[in-house]
Amino acid sequence: MKILTTEAKQPFSLTKIPGAKYVINQYIGCEHACKYCYAKFMCKFYSFGKWGSWVVVRENLPELVKNKHVAGKVLMSTVSDPYQPIERKLELTRKILENMNKQIRLSLLTKSCLITRDIDVLKKFKHAEVGLTINSWDEDLRKILEPRAQEIEKRILALKELNENKLETYAFISPVIPKLTDIEKIIREIKPFASFFWIEMLNLKASGYEFRNWLKENFPESISVLTNKEKLFRYVKEIKELIRKYRIEVKGVIYFPNIL
Repeated sequence: MKILTTEAKQPFSLTKIPGAKYVINQYIGCEHACKYCYAKFMCKFYSFGKWGSWVVVRENLPELVKNKHVAGKVLMSTVSDPYQPIERKLELTRKILENMNKQIRLSLLTKSCLITRDIDVLKKFKHAEVGLTINSWDEDLRKILEPRAQEIEKRILALKELNENKLETYAFISPVIPKLTDIEKIIREIKPFASFFWIEMLNLKASGYEFRNWLKENFPESISVLTNKEKLFRYVKEIKELIRKYRIEVKGVIYFPNIL
């Protein structure tokens, strides 16, 4: 794993991501090396090798966030995971949270139970929501799609612990892949300790040609739903029926036309 350091010019950047106004990325690149990751496009700007083999550390961000306040929700992170394995050693995310203005509306998303280490700091924020990316894959499939991310069961337990500590929690069900993702199973397991949900269908274009080819070869039925407008709308309708059935709060069901 290549670890490179750099300095940021500013802590917060404007974003068009639904539900947020700003993003903060203390890391660029991610050790989790998820096969479908949408942030792989960063390899165009950082030619350090294959996605998942390098991480850029923006080491001055803890200082930059001091005495800064922005109006609007801040999402952490979009081109990395704030609690990827390197965070255990560097504690960069923790230092940023400690120095960040506690009036900031923070939204934090991860695939790691390491987030529970920082419950004490997160509880100091007036407005903070913390989410775990959840799917329903068995371990064999998870190891293929998310080779260095933590087991999904551990993420569920982390979400439960965050909720028990009175933090606003959410489940990010993503990427939803027809025939592979059991949304109803996830909702049943998570509903007691998730304040709300985001549900996101797989974006085939953003996932890259290597992943598309892998999915086409191994799960052609999934591709047939994702690339057929009629089948896709029918599938999204089924998701919305589950939302009504279980009476859960969903901030958004995100899906893409997937015209390739």
